[in-house]
Amino acid sequence: MSHADVPLYPLEFAPIYKRKVWGGRSLERLGRVLPGDAQTLIGESWELADIAQTSTSGAGGGAERSLISNGPLAGSTLQSAWAQFGSRLFPYSDDGAPREFPLLVKLLDARQNLSLQVHPTASYVRAHPGAFAKSEAWYVVDAEPGAVLYKGVRAGVRPDALRRAIAASDADEIAPMLATFPARAGDCHYLPSGTLHALGAGIVVAEVQNPSDTTFRVFDWGRKERDLHVEQALQCIHFGPCDATQFERRTESARDGVRRAELVQCAEFRLARVHVERDTELELSGGGALVWMVLAGAGSISGAKFEPVALRRAQTLLLPADLGAAKVRAKAGTTWLEISFAAALAS
Repeated sequence: MSHADVPLYPLEFAPIYKRKVWGGRSLERLGRVLPGDAQTLIGESWELADIAQTSTSGAGGGAERSLISNGPLAGSTLQSAWAQFGSRLFPYSDDGAPREFPLLVKLLDARQNLSLQVHPTASYVRAHPGAFAKSEAWYVVDAEPGAVLYKGVRAGVRPDALRRAIAASDADEIAPMLATFPARAGDCHYLPSGTLHALGAGIVVAEVQNPSDTTFRVFDWGRKERDLHVEQALQCIHFGPCDATQFERRTESARDGVRRAELVQCAEFRLARVHVERDTELELSGGGALVWMVLAGAGSISGAKFEPVALRRAQTLLLPADLGAAKVRAKAGTTWLEISFAAALAS
């Protein structure tokens, strides 16, 4: 059977779990079976990844490529499936050559504060080959009472003052310089490159970002195990509050018992939340690749060309561009994040 004749279907992927000093076991509450015992601290689950080389300061420097875990393509990497099916799975760039998947999708479990960090800006990347820009969005899946996240530098804070506070390695000096936001389940925050940021303790988020883990840490809340990158960070940090209003959408619409909230729209991706208010059946017409991250509920996706695929909590799916007509049956309360990004490949 030629590639053109092979039917595509909703693809699941084996999570790539990352041990982190700040991690925990909260993903078990979402129904995940985590590696190791109670002392094995899992900070990240890479849900969808296709990176030839990670940063040594992030994921150790090696390649990370998601493995398909369901159906006839089980055991194949996302990269090999893309090479096999081409634009039927996901669009190519304009020159017709396949490239790495343009997003990295994760779940993060912050049992402790994450390091205070910044990702390279476009101008830094142009001057430093090997660095990669990264913008990202956090969707808060769960948060303990009083949990906060740090997003940007407060107005009036100067680089020399932040440098002195970092040199003193004193949280009581550094924290007041940061813009602080309450973490509430259902909130979404966009963080452009150059935003000094950190997740606070007691938060689980879904993270959507550019396919890069280049991170410059400036402060690790008293932990001594990891390197800091203060000079690189100070070349990237945007001083002043983070203005993400042009990217963060707050529009909602409802139709036939399904409520849709637009959350983020940027050059790399669009992020929306879909909530099913009553048992329902939806038609999918296909025509564009989508990523779904199921937050709650249950259901299934069925089509004329493939066996039904169950929907369940804490599941991430890639719906291929050539999925064809399909039907979604979802129980009341089912909620998922929908990530679309075909437009990002037009450039």
